[in-house]
Amino acid sequence: MKTTSLQINVDKLQGQIVIPGDKSISHRSIMFGAIANGTTTVSNFLTGDDCLSTISCFRKLGVEIEQEGDKATIYGKGFSGLQEPSEVLDVGNSGTTIRLMLGILAGRPFFSTLIGDQSIGKRPMTRVTKPLLSLGAKIDGRNDGEYTPISVRGGNLEGIEYELPVASAQVKSAILLAGLQAKGETTVLESSKTRDHTERMIRHFGGEIQVDGLAVKVQGGQELKGTHVQVPGDISSAAFFLVAGAIVSNSEIILKNVGLNPTRTGIIDVLKEMGADLQIVNEKAAFEPTGDLIIKTSSLKGITIEGSIIPRLIDEIPIIALLATQADGVTIIKDAEELKVKETNRIDTVVHELQKLGVKIESTNDGMIIYGNQELTGGTVSSHGDHRIGMMLAVAALICEKEVRLENIEAISVSYPNFFEHLQSLLS
Repeated sequence: MKTTSLQINVDKLQGQIVIPGDKSISHRSIMFGAIANGTTTVSNFLTGDDCLSTISCFRKLGVEIEQEGDKATIYGKGFSGLQEPSEVLDVGNSGTTIRLMLGILAGRPFFSTLIGDQSIGKRPMTRVTKPLLSLGAKIDGRNDGEYTPISVRGGNLEGIEYELPVASAQVKSAILLAGLQAKGETTVLESSKTRDHTERMIRHFGGEIQVDGLAVKVQGGQELKGTHVQVPGDISSAAFFLVAGAIVSNSEIILKNVGLNPTRTGIIDVLKEMGADLQIVNEKAAFEPTGDLIIKTSSLKGITIEGSIIPRLIDEIPIIALLATQADGVTIIKDAEELKVKETNRIDTVVHELQKLGVKIESTNDGMIIYGNQELTGGTVSSHGDHRIGMMLAVAALICEKEVRLENIEAISVSYPNFFEHLQSLLS
């Protein structure tokens, strides 16, 4: 466990950052390259621990993958090219890897077992395994398939119509990946729109998919073709610097090549509603739209965040909580029960760690209440092995009056290996 003292009481943040590749899209670029026929090349691939776990798993399934820095090449042989692994598939800390891979493995006529780290061992998998069982896969694990290790013997799937009990892009994606291998049509019905990277990937790799409001449909038996994937910068990673630029005095930060997928831009909507001085420039249309973001020190106001926007910013709520401490008035976050089953229970962890820094903040059953216009003190805090908690606390230190020591800093490498290097560049 690594501990570091963080920069505190910063005068300003100035400069430009090229945000690293989107984690969700990097995962999917490897997965779709592996199940497509032909060669797939990936640029701006995120070399975080989670995405490297995905590469490791597919290599164990017999897929040849070359990866050097942010470039990757996948030599896919279609679904049928995947081979029964001779060893356990270890997803590390990656919930995306295990949940989407369950969908892929559900259609393969061989046996495999998936495990992960201690955090993954506590994360619920029944939400994925239940629909996959309905498709016809044979799946087992601890507590009737609720927790890892999870074993899969797939094949002979039949398409289903499934209504998601929770708004989850990972569950939706797992079902769609299984549906591509099933007989007939598979339909997923969402309660709220979740990130649509999987739908975009299917089209980008030459597949067909129908999206009609909250209904998503795929036909089984499709053949995907290798292609090139240009991964945009991760808006979830950009969020930490958007908030830092808004709350540190005399600041102006330019964030380059940020993904602007409308199912992911809830953080931008919240910043604007709170009054942030934020501009979007150089917008580009592609299979995943991008643009540059300019954020300046801002006067902010508290708001209520709830309802259909929550799935569009679920990963950004920890840093939004910090943002709210610097706004006028009270900010209330509701309908965010999904935070309880992330890398940590993010509701309790965010509240507990910010309280250590002197913040007045309360947890609720489905979110939190944050009081504004607060001065942060200092103290020893921990990421609890959660990369987004770690980065939020590093940004919090910038406005603290006294020393802040952060434990478990290594967790940050899961999604942003050069986070501290980028932060330092804005201080110099």
